[in-house]
Amino acid sequence: MDLVASVLAGNRLALARLLTQVENDTPEGRLAQDELYAHTGRAHLIGVTGAPGTGKSSLVNQLARVYRQPPDGGEPKRVGVVAIDPSSPFTGGAILGDRVRMRDLAGDPGVFIRSMASRGSLGGLAAATASMVLVLDAAGFEVILIETVGAGQAEVDIARLAHTTLVIEAPGLGDDIQAIKAGILEIADILVVNKADRPGVENTERSLRSMLQLAHPARRGNLHHRFEEEVVGLAETAPESSIWQPPILRTVATEGAGMVELYGEIARHRQFLAGSGEWERRERLRLQSELDMLLQTALVSRWRETVSQVAYQAVVDRLIERNISPRHAVETLLDVKDKERS
Repeated sequence: MDLVASVLAGNRLALARLLTQVENDTPEGRLAQDELYAHTGRAHLIGVTGAPGTGKSSLVNQLARVYRQPPDGGEPKRVGVVAIDPSSPFTGGAILGDRVRMRDLAGDPGVFIRSMASRGSLGGLAAATASMVLVLDAAGFEVILIETVGAGQAEVDIARLAHTTLVIEAPGLGDDIQAIKAGILEIADILVVNKADRPGVENTERSLRSMLQLAHPARRGNLHHRFEEEVVGLAETAPESSIWQPPILRTVATEGAGMVELYGEIARHRQFLAGSGEWERRERLRLQSELDMLLQTALVSRWRETVSQVAYQAVVDRLIERNISPRHAVETLLDVKDKERS
């Protein structure tokens, strides 16, 4: 039985091996993704992001446990976890220590945890994150939790990948102005104040609530539409009644407090996505964004093959000597390609 068939049959060892192939971007991994794509599109992708120290890993651990033992008495969900760790800019290595905080999930056949290094990618995700999520989706995991690096305010790539984005805050990690800053909070479908047993939780929640009240209704929770306008060119102004209002929840993940309420809000958000048509819009946006990224990579690679190394290095030398600007360098290289073609 080949690797793809083994993954579809539920073989965890085959799944681990295929994820390694995908992360390393091998030819075998690429072919497997092509075969598995028809089996995707069923998982609920939940992004978990926030600053370092807010307790993202502990929250993911508890959230996975809730999905395995639903408080509403429903069927346990198969849960996949993709945890991204930052790579060292000096050694290139990563600790991949998120699973240390998820020991409660060890031995559960309905949970699969995969840590991966960011490998220098910005925006909180690794380059292969979307591909690894695809494989887990095809393998039958109904809920996929994606924990980002925890880089801070610019970590918004998760909004392009996830259906539901949780932004985790915690008391004592910054002043009130820090919480109100634009950027990462704009992508939140649900705001979570974790470590709510600490002093200052009321101030943190008050700051977040003020930010939501100050935001114009047409902008609140609508960053996905702006992404769609930029990437797809099909964004439309949604009526105010169809705009999701991000709730603010308190949790203490290490004790499991507030997780049932969080589970309920995630379920409510999924119902909103399905009922409003937002699920289809976000899925279209996600696939369009991924297609553009792959197309850009392929075109640059193909272009490099058509231009001689000598011509390329000559332009780089002029750039280093400040004899040419980066924009002019691009135009020069494109002219070189056209001349070599003719």
